[in-house]
Amino acid sequence: MKLKFILLLLFCSCSIFSQEEKIKIEFNDLTIQQCIQEIESKTNYFFYFKNEWISSNNKIKIAIESATIDEVLTSIFKETDINFLISGKKVILSKNNVIHNKVSSSFLNKENEINKNNEEVTPELFFAKNNVAENSEENKSLKIIGKESKEKKGTLYEINGLVSNKISGEPIANAVIRIPQKNIVITTDNNGFYKVKLPYGKYSVEIVSMGYKKTRHNIMVFNNGIVDFTINESITELNEIIVEAKSDKNIKNTTTGVTSFNMEEVKNVPMVLGERDILKVATTLPGIKTTGEGSSGVNVRGGKEDQNLFLLDNATIYNPTHFFGFFSSINPYVINNAEIYKASIPVEFGGRIASVFDIQTKKGNTEKITGEGGIGPVTSNITLSIPIVKNKSSLLVGGRATYSDWVLKLVDNEKIKNSGASFYDLFLKYNHKITQKTDIEAIAYYSDDKFNLSIDSTYNYSNRVLGFKIKHYFNENSNADLGITNSEYKFNIGYNGNNLNSFDFDYKVNETKLFFKGSYNLKKKHKISYGINSTLYNINPGTFQPNDENSILAYKSVNKEKGLENAVFLSNNFTLNDKLSLTAGLRFSNFLALGEGTQRQYNDNAPINDENVNNVIEYKNNETIKTYNGLEYRLALRYLLNETLSLKMSYDTNYQYLHKLSTNTTQSPTDTWKLSDLNIKPTFGQQATIGLYKNFKGTPYEVSLETYYKKSSNFLDYKTGAELILNDYIETEVIQGEGKAYGIEFLLKKTSGRLNGWLGYTYSRTLVKLDSQFPEEVVNNGKYFPANFDKPHDLSLILNYKFTKRYSISSNFIYQTGRPITYPIGSYEYGGAQYTLYSDRNQFRIPDYYRLDIGFNIEGNHKIKKLAHSFWNISIYNVLGRNNPYSIYFVTEDGKIKGYKTTIFSIPVPTITYNFKF
Repeated sequence: MKLKFILLLLFCSCSIFSQEEKIKIEFNDLTIQQCIQEIESKTNYFFYFKNEWISSNNKIKIAIESATIDEVLTSIFKETDINFLISGKKVILSKNNVIHNKVSSSFLNKENEINKNNEEVTPELFFAKNNVAENSEENKSLKIIGKESKEKKGTLYEINGLVSNKISGEPIANAVIRIPQKNIVITTDNNGFYKVKLPYGKYSVEIVSMGYKKTRHNIMVFNNGIVDFTINESITELNEIIVEAKSDKNIKNTTTGVTSFNMEEVKNVPMVLGERDILKVATTLPGIKTTGEGSSGVNVRGGKEDQNLFLLDNATIYNPTHFFGFFSSINPYVINNAEIYKASIPVEFGGRIASVFDIQTKKGNTEKITGEGGIGPVTSNITLSIPIVKNKSSLLVGGRATYSDWVLKLVDNEKIKNSGASFYDLFLKYNHKITQKTDIEAIAYYSDDKFNLSIDSTYNYSNRVLGFKIKHYFNENSNADLGITNSEYKFNIGYNGNNLNSFDFDYKVNETKLFFKGSYNLKKKHKISYGINSTLYNINPGTFQPNDENSILAYKSVNKEKGLENAVFLSNNFTLNDKLSLTAGLRFSNFLALGEGTQRQYNDNAPINDENVNNVIEYKNNETIKTYNGLEYRLALRYLLNETLSLKMSYDTNYQYLHKLSTNTTQSPTDTWKLSDLNIKPTFGQQATIGLYKNFKGTPYEVSLETYYKKSSNFLDYKTGAELILNDYIETEVIQGEGKAYGIEFLLKKTSGRLNGWLGYTYSRTLVKLDSQFPEEVVNNGKYFPANFDKPHDLSLILNYKFTKRYSISSNFIYQTGRPITYPIGSYEYGGAQYTLYSDRNQFRIPDYYRLDIGFNIEGNHKIKKLAHSFWNISIYNVLGRNNPYSIYFVTEDGKIKGYKTTIFSIPVPTITYNFKF
């Protein structure tokens, strides 16, 4: 080989002499390889190297009037890891290492590795031994850091880099890095970065993280530098249900009321119709409820459905469910994890007073095409990850569709049997690593639902999301995100019963959000978060359009609404000592209700109705109608009683400038949204929480006990008989009330082992007060009464038992107090007509709810080399066949009022689902 031959000549030569010849040369935006070619063409020097060493496309632009070849090469290779040796007219390059022209006596010592067999050291033997070493398995994986210096080596060199998932590229937080030779143990930060100082030399590095295989790497430290590590997931962990992946996170962080989920961790929980669903699993945890089967909203610690912020990669999702609430509107196979904040809401989030569901999607694989999907009785979905530029960029594509009409045919109701329902959703995500420290991502998401409960009426609603974000890591202590998102939710109701009454009704809400968020770790004791965001709302409250020119219906359009919400925030999580840690945050929010539009002014000390209007104001486009400001506090404290037991307290305040209008018991796809304006104030909420958290050392058991108290003011409720649709002056139909909620939550978890799962219990109350000096704005005599979703007792038991690594059985049992309802209690006559007399609002309750589900799970074999890894789930929903009432309604028959129960699933529902991953 040319390189070996020249190196042999080097060692056989008697002397090396330097060249003092001066040369003149110019490099005008040339690559290193082009610079070398330029030198060879204009001088007598000849270079020896491997092409891959100088494959960089970085351009060099310098003009040299007079310099030695040594000075020229030093300028060229200054910012690279290339060293060089000049031997006569020959220039020998090396990557990282310094080439020495003399072999020291210590190197030729008989105890030296290359001479341990007392062989005579010759140049041939030297190169033969080193050639074997270079091609050994150990050195093939050797990561060389920095460029070896000819000068005296420094005491310590700084090494930093990123630890990430080899398949997805996701950074891995809190991974443990061990360097046995120096007895060093460090962990990665929340962004997967690490930093360590090491002297010159060769080291082995061990990386350990829960859910990943233990990995070893060899590194050679020559100088300061960056080295990244990737580790593989541990397939054998997939059968376990683990709510928290980090064993001591629940003890040591300051947050209260926070739950983390990974999609793989919930796949064994039996679900209706066999669909994985993070939102449904979330409702099995304390403090998170629904009003019943077929409900599309959730209630968190006494909050209304509209008081929850659902985020998909920072973008708002206005309707998070499909198919009357039975499925999440987000394809489960694109979800990586979700953080649910019931309290201790980070300062970066605002605009809702109850909770935040922060859903993060996966990153695509940058090395090879991978995918996963599922085929079930109602839905099928698939997700593909496609590398675009190897090790730099990827595209994640997900799609899901339903064939659910057959389910409606099974319902014992003629109207529903003739109905139809379908949905689909699509997801795209592009990730690109621009540099070692800068990533960009872009997402596009669309979901569409269509259903008809009769032949002539069609309901259609959809979500659409676009987003772009750039993330930059300044160093291991500082990073920042800058992004923009756009979210749109709309629905349409169409009726084609006859030409005279046919119509279309359209509604749309659009939101554009610009955000900047940064974090900085100061002296390991302070974790600072800061940023700003701005959200522009545009609402089209509805357009009613007759479909026939002879229609007896009239066209109607409600004034559009516009609002701008801005916020600036700052928080600091700091460790005071080994036991005490505190998070203190402030968020200042500002809201501008903007024109164009018409606003009424009403008489003081009089009810808000049409009779008390004293002025009507017209506002021009973007003219400020009303300004609201609010300072929000986010405080949390953690005190370690011992290494396995902690006490935490938190206090949060939040403002909400966007309200949902509904007279339904549960959230409906056709509910509309209303911005705060001249007559409707923002909702304000505050919550105090205290809790104890215990891990049992040496066991997988965790237990927590939290209690909370919440108050809210100015939330929207409706007057009796309110007309909310296509109403220009909603303020005349609603009441802004007060609410309070309190409860105690208990959670026992076993995170690993053959038997794992959790037991959750909540006792809570949610009460509402609608009071005023005006009788028409008073409900239940102005006293506190139960909210529609008040369910004092809530018990969930989730268990998974593994017979082997491939076979397991899962079950969940749920019990809830029946929700409140208003009953007719009599009738009366007035003006010759008969009317129904109702009880106080929510005075009675429907029967209690309980349900048992069982699932049998079969993993495919765990061979590494196979076309795809499979997972079968055979489950039975509502094993006991419990006839759980969804609602109760009343009709008058033969002059008597009769009550009837509505049930969604009154019989056991078996399903079989096949999931695959490749």
